[in-house]
Amino acid sequence: MDPYHLIAWATSALDRVRQQLWNTARGGVGGRTDTSVRLKGARWALWKNPDRLSERQQHTLAAIQATNRPLYRAYLLKEQLRQIVAVKGSHGKLLLQAWLRWASRCRLDPFVKLARTIRAHLTAIHNMLDSALSNALIEANNTQLRLLTRQAFGYHSAEALIAMATLKRSGLCPPLPGRS
Repeated sequence: MDPYHLIAWATSALDRVRQQLWNTARGGVGGRTDTSVRLKGARWALWKNPDRLSERQQHTLAAIQATNRPLYRAYLLKEQLRQIVAVKGSHGKLLLQAWLRWASRCRLDPFVKLARTIRAHLTAIHNMLDSALSNALIEANNTQLRLLTRQAFGYHSAEALIAMATLKRSGLCPPLPGRS
């Protein structure tokens, strides 16, 4: 388990709550109300980390807090899970147990399902909280290799791709001709 993917699960649950409320506010397939427009435009304010919100996004979030309690509760659930991942260790495990109790009884279906999913992966998540490791470097390496594979389209052999990957991803910088 990786912190990024755990928070991505929570962000996805938050967005499902927002979409459900948006569909309800529309009142039908083509309905467009002030509430539905505000919910549609709130996506980025809800997704972003609080310390990176623009002034306009802060106002959007404040309006959600004042007018839409279920959506703001979903936002708080996502943010508290993000803070739990930042705490780590045994204290993070205790906070996670409290978070799971809150999410299980929050009456927001996407977060109730997320709590069940987290419980199913609890051992891996506890290991993540204990080790504080991330697979971000592996993910970045895989992305770079996929990019090289696309760039290598048309090479005459796989050895050329392997050589490019070795050169690009190994950190080696062989001396180039004409340079001393």
